[in-house]
Amino acid sequence: MAKSEKGVPVKQIARERIEILFSLVHDKQDNPELADRYVSLAREISMRQRLRLSKQQKRSFCRSCGAHFVPGRNLRVRVQHGKVIYTCQECGNVVRIPVRKNTNQVR
Repeated sequence: MAKSEKGVPVKQIARERIEILFSLVHDKQDNPELADRYVSLAREISMRQRLRLSKQQKRSFCRSCGAHFVPGRNLRVRVQHGKVIYTCQECGNVVRIPVRKNTNQVR
């Protein structure tokens, strides 16, 4: 096994670049092609370095077509039977996210 070089680990650099790309995606919502490209680059980096995306990052794009979600423009959001339903308007992919009840409520 090769020795690692001194300095910043590669996975940390990859995480920083993914964060930068997702922050740029939110700035480029008026240009959907550029936003989709940034999402695909972030996904490629995470797969290459075997990094998991955060829940917020995972839910900000379509897994099927790779489109960045902008509610009202290319994403339909519905709440039904204890689930939040995301429907991509680009490809028609449906994602159902269960809603958990908060058991730590103060009465």
